[in-house]
Order: sequence, then structure tokens, then C-alpha cells
Amino acid sequence: MRLPFAGEERGAHALPPLKYDFNALEPHISGMIMEIHHTKHHQGYINNLIAATKKLVEAEAANDVSAMNALLPAIKFNGGGHLNHTIFWTNMAPDAGGEPQGAVAQAIDESFGSFQSFKDKFSAASVGVKGSGWGWLGYCPNQNKLEIATCQNQDPLQITHGLVPLLGLDVWEHAYYLQYKNLRADYVKAFFNVINWENVNERYENARKNAGH
Repeated sequence: MRLPFAGEERGAHALPPLKYDFNALEPHISGMIMEIHHTKHHQGYINNLIAATKKLVEAEAANDVSAMNALLPAIKFNGGGHLNHTIFWTNMAPDAGGEPQGAVAQAIDESFGSFQSFKDKFSAASVGVKGSGWGWLGYCPNQNKLEIATCQNQDPLQITHGLVPLLGLDVWEHAYYLQYKNLRADYVKAFFNVINWENVNERYENARKNAGH
């Protein structure tokens, strides 16, 4: 079983440090967006998750089932936000982008016909998310193949679709509006210039190994 990526450990409710400077993804994603997104939005999910889980412990100690049930949506939303963003930061890197290499490149060709076909389908799905949410490339352990999926709000991919997350794109407006305004399609196009395919490939290989393939 793989070692977890930074910030994905069970109970690790702390903001994972970026492995690059806030402005390292420019001109594709501005330093201001990265700083606000990382230190304000992601930190906010963590703060709210810690508060909700603390209240859950208190509710469990009091055997207050109604209170426990009332806290679950907040834990799902903020816990999903923490997990999704932790993956998102590692999915990007400076001087990255281009076409994938390694095992995931072959898997993309097998699942979608070509990298260009994957790019078109992933982009269309991400642009088409209604309101706030995420576009994902995920691995299906049962069928041993890649799939594209979307999730609303901060719903985690694995819980929602049964897919192991490999590549996630945040299409909440806070991820792009300061730079791209209402042009989500331009932001999605720019994202392909910063994809850390080495990280995606590592996630794919670990997911296959954990699934016994």
C-alpha cells in the first residue's frame, strides 16, 4: 500500500505546504489567486472541519444522535474541501503541462482513444459543471480503467463515483475569477499548462497496485 501524499493522512487536519511559490504557476494561474486560494479558502475548510469534528466528538459523548446527524453535512463538505484541495495542489507544478508520460499515458490512450480526446472530454466536463464543483480524472478499480467525472461543491470523488482521484480541477469561481472573470473555459485551457503529470502517473500506479492490478 502506498504512503499517503502530504496532507492526506487520516486525521491530518493541517494545511499542506505548497512545493512551489504562489507565483510559480504564472502566467497561467496568478500568484494572488494561489495565495488566497491556499491560505484562505483551503485553510477555511480545515478550520471548519476541525470545529465540526470537535462538536461530533462532544455529540457522541453525549449520545446525541440528532446532533451527530446534523454535523455530517459540514464534515462531508469541509472534509471534502480539504481532501480535494490537497490533491489539487500536487496535481500542479511549474514548468509542467504538455502530454502525460509513463503508464498513465497508455491508460489515457486506452480509455479515451488519444490524449487529445481525453483533453477535449475533460475540458468539456469541467466547463460544464453547473455552479461550483470539480472536474476529475479517476481510476475505476473494478474495471481497471480511467474515467472522467464531475462532482458538485466539495463532494469527494471516491465517495460520489467510486473512483480513485488522479487529477482534479477546481472550477469554483474562487479558483479563477480574479484572473479569468467569467471565462471558465479559458481557465480550464490554461490548467493544462501546469498539470504535474508525474504526480498523476504516480497516483495511477499506486491506485492500480492497491487494486491488485
